[in-house]
Amino acid sequence: MSEITLQATIRTDKSQNAKSLRKSGFVPGIYYSHGDKNISFTVTPFALRPIVYTSDTHIVELKFDNGESKRSVLREIQFHPVSDKVTHVDFQGIKDDQKLNISIPIILNGNAQGVKDGGMLQQNMHALHISCLPKHIPEHIELDITNLKISDSIHVSDLKLENITILDSLSNNIVSVVPPTVIKEVAPVDPAAAPAEPELITKVKKVEEEVAPEKKA
Repeated sequence: MSEITLQATIRTDKSQNAKSLRKSGFVPGIYYSHGDKNISFTVTPFALRPIVYTSDTHIVELKFDNGESKRSVLREIQFHPVSDKVTHVDFQGIKDDQKLNISIPIILNGNAQGVKDGGMLQQNMHALHISCLPKHIPEHIELDITNLKISDSIHVSDLKLENITILDSLSNNIVSVVPPTVIKEVAPVDPAAAPAEPELITKVKKVEEEVAPEKKA
């Protein structure tokens, strides 16, 4: 896994809130680690670009303006709901001898044979949750889908990763090629061939005429 260096400025003036920092062109952030002190800092949006706008996972060396350095991984990014600009970042410190739980992006390579045959590619997982030492963290997981035919799938159980513990269920479906949806066309009905409407059968009730009795003379 490659490492990226991020220049950061420690926030000494805690009275300045995050909103005013963003107006000044900075992104507030925090570094935290078990057994270590939390460090509030600011970075420029430009410096964050190779870390935020990428499909890979990187170890980040935070270099503070006081000369201190901290190795970390990006844990959380917050975006503005309208402008989509980064509004806050969280970095978690790492230690070489301690395992870390982390999500790794899944990248698909190739053109599935099943798609060429009319099927539809369906990716159900875009990241894999793993646990490993920092030195074993991969930038991403690559899957070759070239030989996937219609109704074929790749499950978590199909992955072979050395020195890595997979935290997701082994039965999870990562990607599959589903059969095409068949839409049956309904032929138009020929009016001439349409069955005639059933005739209404009216029951006629026969009413007997009443005959008046003859009067005797």
